[in-house]
Amino acid sequence: MAEYDQELDACGLNCPLPILRAKKSLSSMETGQILHVVATDPGAIKDFEAFSNQTGNKLMDSREDSGKFYFLIQKA
Repeated sequence: MAEYDQELDACGLNCPLPILRAKKSLSSMETGQILHVVATDPGAIKDFEAFSNQTGNKLMDSREDSGKFYFLIQKA
Protein backbone atom coordinates (compact mmCIF):
# COMPACT_ATOMS: atom_id res chain seq x y z
CA MET A 1 0.00 0.00 0.00
CA ALA A 2 1.20 3.50 -0.82
CA GLU A 3 2.29 5.94 1.83
CA TYR A 4 -0.21 8.51 3.04
CA ASP A 5 -0.21 11.76 4.98
CA GLN A 6 -3.29 11.32 7.14
CA GLU A 7 -5.57 8.48 8.21
CA LEU A 8 -9.29 8.55 8.87
CA ASP A 9 -10.96 5.72 10.77
CA ALA A 10 -14.60 5.71 9.66
CA CYS A 11 -15.33 2.18 10.93
CA GLY A 12 -18.84 1.80 12.31
CA LEU A 13 -20.08 4.91 10.51
CA ASN A 14 -22.78 4.69 7.86
CA CYS A 15 -23.41 6.83 4.81
CA PRO A 16 -22.95 9.77 4.55
CA LEU A 17 -20.64 10.09 7.57
CA PRO A 18 -17.49 8.51 6.04
CA ILE A 19 -17.71 10.94 3.11
CA LEU A 20 -18.38 13.94 5.35
CA ARG A 21 -15.46 13.07 7.62
CA ALA A 22 -13.20 12.53 4.58
CA LYS A 23 -14.26 15.89 3.15
CA LYS A 24 -13.43 17.58 6.46
CA SER A 25 -10.03 15.86 6.67
CA LEU A 26 -9.16 16.76 3.08
CA SER A 27 -10.07 20.42 3.67
CA SER A 28 -7.19 20.73 6.15
CA MET A 29 -4.68 18.98 3.88
CA GLU A 30 -2.36 20.38 1.21
CA THR A 31 -2.86 19.70 -2.52
CA GLY A 32 -1.24 16.40 -3.46
CA GLN A 33 -1.38 14.94 0.04
CA ILE A 34 -2.99 11.54 0.49
CA LEU A 35 -5.78 10.56 2.88
CA HIS A 36 -6.16 6.91 3.88
CA VAL A 37 -9.75 6.03 4.85
CA VAL A 38 -10.81 2.82 6.60
CA ALA A 39 -14.56 2.13 6.60
CA THR A 40 -16.96 -0.74 7.30
CA ASP A 41 -19.99 0.51 5.34
CA PRO A 42 -20.24 -1.48 2.04
CA GLY A 43 -21.89 1.58 0.48
CA ALA A 44 -18.63 3.47 0.91
CA ILE A 45 -17.26 1.99 -2.32
CA LYS A 46 -19.82 3.71 -4.53
CA ASP A 47 -19.84 6.77 -2.25
CA PHE A 48 -16.11 7.38 -2.55
CA GLU A 49 -16.17 6.81 -6.32
CA ALA A 50 -18.91 9.42 -6.65
CA PHE A 51 -17.15 11.75 -4.21
CA SER A 52 -13.96 11.52 -6.24
CA ASN A 53 -15.78 12.24 -9.52
CA GLN A 54 -17.67 15.20 -8.04
CA THR A 55 -14.76 16.84 -6.20
CA GLY A 56 -11.84 16.08 -8.52
CA ASN A 57 -9.92 14.44 -5.69
CA LYS A 58 -8.18 11.33 -7.06
CA LEU A 59 -9.29 7.93 -5.76
CA MET A 60 -5.91 6.20 -5.98
CA ASP A 61 -6.91 2.89 -4.43
CA SER A 62 -10.07 1.17 -3.26
CA ARG A 63 -10.01 -2.32 -1.78
CA GLU A 64 -11.84 -4.63 0.61
CA ASP A 65 -10.26 -6.97 3.12
CA SER A 66 -12.05 -8.96 5.84
CA GLY A 67 -15.13 -6.73 5.86
CA LYS A 68 -13.21 -3.47 5.92
CA PHE A 69 -12.87 -1.07 3.03
CA TYR A 70 -9.70 0.89 2.39
CA PHE A 71 -9.42 4.03 0.24
CA LEU A 72 -6.52 6.26 -0.75
CA ILE A 73 -7.61 9.71 -1.85
CA GLN A 74 -5.23 12.33 -3.19
CA LYS A 75 -6.31 15.91 -2.63
CA ALA A 76 -6.76 17.84 -5.87
